[in-house]
Amino acid sequence: MNNPSMNPFPTPGGNVPFSHGGHEVLDLHEVLSGLIGQMEQYMLYKEHIQDQELMTICQNQSAFMNSQYNIMVEAFSTGKDPSMPTSSYKMNQSNEVTYGLTPSQPSKPKQSVSELDDKCISSFMMGLAKANATAMTTASLEATNPVVRRVLADSIPNFIEMAYELFLYQNKNGYYQVPQLAQQDMQQILNSFAKSPMQGQPGQNNLQ
Repeated sequence: MNNPSMNPFPTPGGNVPFSHGGHEVLDLHEVLSGLIGQMEQYMLYKEHIQDQELMTICQNQSAFMNSQYNIMVEAFSTGKDPSMPTSSYKMNQSNEVTYGLTPSQPSKPKQSVSELDDKCISSFMMGLAKANATAMTTASLEATNPVVRRVLADSIPNFIEMAYELFLYQNKNGYYQVPQLAQQDMQQILNSFAKSPMQGQPGQNNLQ
């Protein structure tokens, strides 16, 4: 997918032309560093996870991230299609969400590592997945190399899915409660928008 005419500047000491913009390179550096950080922190978390279900999530996400990291590194370093295609992360949680608030103790910082529990660890994991999904989204909007852009765009839904899986795990265990508005207020907001009339077929240019 590289077009030499689009990349006229040779790399220092080599004949392969540049296939990335400067902003793209810096963003990808941040994305790949973030992935390394997430995988390394997952290794630390495994030593403190008590719930086997959370351990399984951690192991599944770690293995998937390792594969996606290698694909991203290959696409970034070559600017060409990677030897393996991107894939989709499949979570094991159901999509059922428990709504409403129940009384709970106020949160406060832990005072020692021994106090870290599955609530803490699953929250850490979710935060990392959300941060990397955001970083990939930003990088994909700045990527000039079409292969890197596609790999990034394909990876974003996977990290959204990981974060959602961890949210569902937390919600199921009462770690992440979801409040709702009063029914009357909710209904008023839901009914505050109406569809726009269709103007020709979607995707068509109707200008004459």
